[in-house]
Amino acid sequence: MAVIANRRSVMTLFSNASCPHSHRVRMVLAEKGITVEIVNVDPDNLPEDLIDLNPYQSVPTLVDRELVLYDPQVITEYLDERFPHPPLMPVDPVSRARSRLALYRIQRDWYSLLGDLESGTEKVAAKARKTLRDSLASSAEVFAARPYFLSDDFSLVDATIAPVLWRLKYYRIELPSQAAPVMDYARRLFERESFQASLTEVERELCE
Repeated sequence: MAVIANRRSVMTLFSNASCPHSHRVRMVLAEKGITVEIVNVDPDNLPEDLIDLNPYQSVPTLVDRELVLYDPQVITEYLDERFPHPPLMPVDPVSRARSRLALYRIQRDWYSLLGDLESGTEKVAAKARKTLRDSLASSAEVFAARPYFLSDDFSLVDATIAPVLWRLKYYRIELPSQAAPVMDYARRLFERESFQASLTEVERELCE
């Protein structure tokens, strides 16, 4: 595996142009201005390099010389530590732990629904749609409390939430009026240069 990884002198991200997990990694790369080769892959026709490098044959997969990473949370935290400016995680252990807990809950409560929204039956998708809509609406006070998610500064948590909010229209989810703080927060994220730079053409079409 190291031999294959060593062929690449520039950091490489194997990415799916429509995948929210890949999107969150691309947003972190854009936020930090990291030079990277992005290889958009077809899930039904994976390149041999990716198959050899990643035992799970999944995206996103990041290759940085001999290092190969293939979990979005591991990738984004590695990028934050490898390229510390601007920092996207708190410095102190307590705040960092709270951010990791928020990331865990977002992954468990929101990202876990995306498969049902995209490939489930209509009954399954409708249930997932309602669950995500209600969960976001019930979190409105949290989104209203600070400019970013429980913070005055953009963080890995925001980079993780943004791909979900960007896809709400695609998932046919319309938030109720009491969720206005969520949409205000979403607009702040979508206006960031890094977010616009992270979008693929496929993702831009999701909101048309």
